[in-house]
Amino acid sequence: MFVRVVLFASVFAIGVVSSDADNCSAQTPALREPVIATMRTAAEFYRGRVASHGGYVYHYSLDLSQRWGEGVATTNQIWIQPPGTPTVGLAYLKAYEATGERFYLDAAKDAALAVAYGQLKSGGWTNSVDFDPKSRTTAAYRNGKGSGKNNSSLDDGQTQSAILLMIHADEVLDFKNKTIHDSAIDALDALLKAQFPNGGFPQVWTAPVKPQQAAKANYPDYDWRTKGRIKNYWDMYTLNDNVTGYVAAVLIDAAKIYHEKRYATAARNLGDFLILAQMPEPQPGWAQQYNYVMQPIWARKFEPPGVSGDETQEVLETLMKLYQVTGDRKYLEPIPRALSWLNRSQLSNGQIARYYELRTNRPLYMSRRGDTYSLTYDDSDLPSHYGWKTESRIDQLEQQYKEVQGNRVQANRDRAAQSDIPTIERVIEGLDSNGRWVSTYGGERLVGQAKMPIGTKYLSSQVFSDNLTTLSEFLLSN
Repeated sequence: MFVRVVLFASVFAIGVVSSDADNCSAQTPALREPVIATMRTAAEFYRGRVASHGGYVYHYSLDLSQRWGEGVATTNQIWIQPPGTPTVGLAYLKAYEATGERFYLDAAKDAALAVAYGQLKSGGWTNSVDFDPKSRTTAAYRNGKGSGKNNSSLDDGQTQSAILLMIHADEVLDFKNKTIHDSAIDALDALLKAQFPNGGFPQVWTAPVKPQQAAKANYPDYDWRTKGRIKNYWDMYTLNDNVTGYVAAVLIDAAKIYHEKRYATAARNLGDFLILAQMPEPQPGWAQQYNYVMQPIWARKFEPPGVSGDETQEVLETLMKLYQVTGDRKYLEPIPRALSWLNRSQLSNGQIARYYELRTNRPLYMSRRGDTYSLTYDDSDLPSHYGWKTESRIDQLEQQYKEVQGNRVQANRDRAAQSDIPTIERVIEGLDSNGRWVSTYGGERLVGQAKMPIGTKYLSSQVFSDNLTTLSEFLLSN
């Protein structure tokens, strides 16, 4: 399942300059007290009433009797995968940075300790943690309080989001909380051992990866429709669901926090892998999954080899960030060719396809009958459980590329710090008398695919985290 989440606000954000900045600045002093009060009221409710074992799931019924992660969750379960516990914990850390109130640091520490409980023996995390040792959904936790699989996962930002919370909490706590510090360092050590020599990463690991021969991306010389399937595709080089973008964020922040060269080196190596993984003409984009000779391969039965529109967009963002932190222009070199390919690959409605057929570049889809999937060029009857098309961000990427080349990104971000006053006012006004930001289900596809009737009122960890972060950034910038 594809989830796009900003794991830490400072990592990839590129601001848009408001033409009303001067007018807004005159209104900001009067908003500071309401912003501070709103933050505290919302956080007290979420920490005091919603948290379980210090952690969180995705969605809650208003009476808190129902909880959803990837499906129905018990009160002994918390979720790691965004927008679960790390997402909420990072929002608390941003609130602490903005206010200096110990309450938020304590809430973030609770979340970090809950995440540390569920760290696997292999050093990373899976999508959830179960605090009931007798539950069948526990995993091989490092603390010995669970049994089951030991699969550390980079899918959907699971391990990456956990590490980001741990290392930022470790820093703010002056590296003095042993549980959090040890968890952070062990996780980073495991992540580096999961990096292939060419800089790539698998989707899942249980032990250090085995070295493979370096190669550049290439097209398979066999019929990929019927051959070349690999059962354990998760052991192969993976870009799906922004694996590499999230890992880059972790390595960049770890290098800054711990001042260790090995994390910066790993980030550079990751960038070198992305250069290798760019497909040759006529499709100079990136695939979701590669075998060890760098050919696109099947993953799940509805995920065919192909050049992927959205993974290409994500890689371009990652390469530009790596250039910003390293100053090495080799990370910009692949971008013009990829942007040109994205432009000529847009669909008639302006979107981009999830998959483009190898060599022909025809948008490639799946039809479904029961459990059987069939390749098709027809998009009239697409299975609803998967994102076959995605929004184009080509214009934003082209603008970002121009700014990065001219070293103007930071200046634009600084000017964009003048917050959008109407947005701040809407966030304040949206808090109800119980201290909740209430969402209404309108039929959209929810992360975790919680089942609820249209019109149902519910609480969202993503909404809480986004709003708390928005208000925090307002305080930091005004």
